[in-house]
This record gives sequence, C-alpha cells and structure tokens, in this order.
Amino acid sequence: MANKKYVSKMFDDIAEEYDFMNHVLSFGVDKFWRKRLVKEIRRYKPKKILDVATGTGDSAIVLLKTDAEKIIGVDISKKMLAKGKEKIKKKRLTNKIKLKHCDGESLAFRNNSFDAVNVAFGVRNFENLDKGLSEIYQAVKPNGIATILEFSMPENFIIRQIYSIYFFYILPLIGRFFSRNKYAYKYLPQSVKSFPKGKQFIQHLQNAGFRQTRHIPLTFGVAEIYIGIK
Repeated sequence: MANKKYVSKMFDDIAEEYDFMNHVLSFGVDKFWRKRLVKEIRRYKPKKILDVATGTGDSAIVLLKTDAEKIIGVDISKKMLAKGKEKIKKKRLTNKIKLKHCDGESLAFRNNSFDAVNVAFGVRNFENLDKGLSEIYQAVKPNGIATILEFSMPENFIIRQIYSIYFFYILPLIGRFFSRNKYAYKYLPQSVKSFPKGKQFIQHLQNAGFRQTRHIPLTFGVAEIYIGIK
C-alpha cells in the first residue's frame, strides 16, 4: 500500500490541475461512473453520507443527487480540500456539504454515524487497506451501505492489452507534460496494478465485517464499484 506522507504531498502538488487531468485522462467517462455510483447509493435513501478521500469534492457534489440532507467529505490533502471548498462555495452548496481535513484510516467520527460511506478512487492510496476499511465499517450505521469506486484492469485479453498501453505508457507522458509532480501519473498505474481487484477486494470487505458484498464492473472492467452492507 501507499506511503501516507508521500500520497499527501503528491496530491498537494497536483491539486491545481487535478480536476482537469481526471476528466482528460478518463475521456470524461468518470462522470458516467459517478452517476452509476449515485444510482446504487440512492436505493438506500441515505440522509447523511461520508465521502472519504473526497479530494476536490467532485464525488461529494455528485452524491447530492442521492437526495441526502448532509454530506461530509474528508481528505488527507489540505490543498485538495481548499480547491474543493472553493468549488462548493461557488456552487452555493456550503449548507449541505462540509469538507474536513482528516485521515481516512483514522476517521474522527463516532461509530454508526452515517447512513452511507463512499470512497471514490481513494482506498488504493490507503497505507493500511484493512485498517481503512475497518474505519469505514465503524462509521456506517447498521444496515447502512459502503461503496468504493476504484480503478481496475480489464479481464478481456485484447482490451487489457490496449488499455495497458494507454495506462502504463501514454498516460504518464501526458501527466508529466501537464502536472507539477512528474511522478504522480506514473504512480497511478503502478498503484492500480498492485491493488487487489474483484473477488480479492471483496474478501477484504468481508474481513472488515461487511455482508451482501458485490462488485459491478464498469467500462469493460476499467473501473469497479464495490458494495457492502453493515
């Protein structure tokens, strides 16, 4: 897993171009992934949602479409949060969304505080995956839902080969051109490659205590939504 201090500094370094790079490098498909995420969470009619590794707040803003009354977003990067707060203020959403500086592996909330907890592209950056998932489990109310949206690798051989060329060679080159941190977009594919996927990640969810676990492949398996119920 990733070193916490390194991850924090890296995201501080790329905070300014983060949103732009996300949409460019995913060809805008990340917006579709988040819509599907909202669809899954909305079924549980959550009133209060925690968005872990919220970054610049994109997921927190999208989660309002679940009709939740309150969303709290937390992140380890202060500069990412600063960008998120600017965005939320411009959209006049400060009455519904609050962003806080907090380590996702040590959540500063009482147990059973949230109807739903979401992590979009964040668990891959946990230094201790099982500790982070345990914290998420504690934060969710009984019968509440936890959702994780994360990058994966396609299972289809041909698609996997095409995607690998883009992901491991072209993406880092584009990232180096636009980013202040020359290694951030080299770290991304490396972290995805080493991260447990599919049934392997489901096992981690089950070990944390979640039940009714399942996963939904997105865009030929480029990303996945993992779901667990407390």
